[in-house]
Amino acid sequence: MGPVLGIESSCDETGVAVYQADKGLLAHRLYSQIKLHALYGGVVPELASRDHVRKLLPLLRQTLEEGGLKVSDLSAVAYTAGPGLIGALLVGASVARSLAWALEVPAIAIHHMEGHLLAPMLEEPAPGTEPLAPPFVALLVSGGHSLLVGVDKIGSYTILGDTLDDAAGEAFDKTAKLMGLPYPGGPALAKIAETGDPKAFKFSRPMTDRPGLDFSFSGLKTQVLLAWRNSNQTDFTKANIARGFEEAIVETLAIKCRRALAQTGYKRLVVSGGVGANKRLRAQLAEAGQREGFQTYFPRLAFCTDNGAMIALAGSIRLAAGQTTGPEILVQPRWDLQTLPEVA
Repeated sequence: MGPVLGIESSCDETGVAVYQADKGLLAHRLYSQIKLHALYGGVVPELASRDHVRKLLPLLRQTLEEGGLKVSDLSAVAYTAGPGLIGALLVGASVARSLAWALEVPAIAIHHMEGHLLAPMLEEPAPGTEPLAPPFVALLVSGGHSLLVGVDKIGSYTILGDTLDDAAGEAFDKTAKLMGLPYPGGPALAKIAETGDPKAFKFSRPMTDRPGLDFSFSGLKTQVLLAWRNSNQTDFTKANIARGFEEAIVETLAIKCRRALAQTGYKRLVVSGGVGANKRLRAQLAEAGQREGFQTYFPRLAFCTDNGAMIALAGSIRLAAGQTTGPEILVQPRWDLQTLPEVA
């Protein structure tokens, strides 16, 4: 099976990559729209779509050149079909479907969250760690998603826990914004939290005082807002509040992950998505794994954010199973991960 092109355009990153099953990742490029959306303090969907139109084809050419490939070398084109912003999704889907039609090769519609779920498979396993394979539990914390997923087989997914309001990434961004931190707020908040005192502000660990695996971070966000309004709002205090908030998010996610592992009996944990790049979250889950006997798997930091590599990988896996998509240019802004077909 030859190289598979992957295209990601679900939100504010344009990602292109080429993956080949027997050779691994051949090339990848990523363009971020951070500077564009920073002017507005958040993603503007129409601007995101237009920027994907401008950047996707040049990025595609650069990626093929980096991999020493011609367009005619491709055996399939995979693209993110959802969930995401409908205009942004349509840009990637239109290019992918048109290219596949012109080359007379299959097109493969990929679920964005399945891409994140499989992203750690792009990495060589750490020394002493078994290669990642089902069954496992996946914590997917990307954008508006905070999901705990039971993975029995690739394509056979059970949602164990979902977000009831604000996802972890949204809570990071909104909390950063209320304290006047620059966009994107999550990384900025995590940065100043490094200098904060974890004992200065103690915030609740939402929904950990009751059974269940769902998430809710809107109340935590309100606690931080009140603490900030009632403080002297100095840089010192800002760092302390940021650290207290980060500790609350990280500990909540860690508690839920450990519950999910206990509930399923699985011994492998995948952590992926933008919040999966958080240093404290990675450290706490890795330490818990060593202590409690489960293995943790993370993609490299560059593949925690949206990227084409995870889409190309997912496309290669689906192609090998004979699962391709029809000629229609269809996207799904909302798409239940549990409806995907199982990969034999």
